[in-house]
Amino acid sequence: MSGVPPLTRSGSPEQPGSGRTAVVTGASSGIGAATATRLAAEGFDVVLGARRMDRLSELAGSIGARALPLDITDAASVEAFAAALDRVDVLVNNAGGAFDANTVADADLDSWARTYEVNVLGTVRLTKALLPALVASGAGDVLFVSSTAGLVTYEGGSSYTAAKHGTHALVGALRLEMVDQPVRVIEIAPGMVHTEEFSLNRLRSQDRADAVYRGVREPLVADDVADCIAWAVTRPHHVNIDLMVVRPRAQAAQHKVHREDV
Repeated sequence: MSGVPPLTRSGSPEQPGSGRTAVVTGASSGIGAATATRLAAEGFDVVLGARRMDRLSELAGSIGARALPLDITDAASVEAFAAALDRVDVLVNNAGGAFDANTVADADLDSWARTYEVNVLGTVRLTKALLPALVASGAGDVLFVSSTAGLVTYEGGSSYTAAKHGTHALVGALRLEMVDQPVRVIEIAPGMVHTEEFSLNRLRSQDRADAVYRGVREPLVADDVADCIAWAVTRPHHVNIDLMVVRPRAQAAQHKVHREDV
């Protein structure tokens, strides 16, 4: 019956991720950490990848996961990470970020290069390395956490929107290329998500970062996005969630946000 979890031989419901290995990048904080926690609770064997091994190891210990160092911008790091994996059923490409809010006229090209390297080239690098394992699994999922910034542009977001448009294009091309393979290609595009580091890394000021969410009733949090990711990768494998756009109710569009008096 649709919607009823499969039963194990003992007659008890089987967890959706049972027996599957899920790799989550950028897992030391925010959406990555929340996703790793949720997938572990769903029964996945979770492998965490990020640069900050202190935070990663602490999280891995608390959820029963495996932590491995990973810098997706470094080819040797990606090669070592891939070599340490026995199998991969799910890859959650979450690592990314925004690093400035400059106009094009005031563009910092070093920041542009960093933004593109993390959000596009690094994502391609890791995806390429793990695709053979995803195909070999017989029912692989490669999921990209992109952004509504990959669907529309806005002032002061040129470097980030350009990079996330690149991510969105990557997803579309890969889905076409993998159509004859047992691998789903999924994109989750969040809008306004209040996490501890995203806006701070971009604006480099706690006051400016706080102002992004000021007056917004219930912006999304990392757990909301993790819930969407877990749902997408636990659908029957013939069901592909091509693109899920998820925003808080207070954000009707990228530029249309309702703010209450504070």
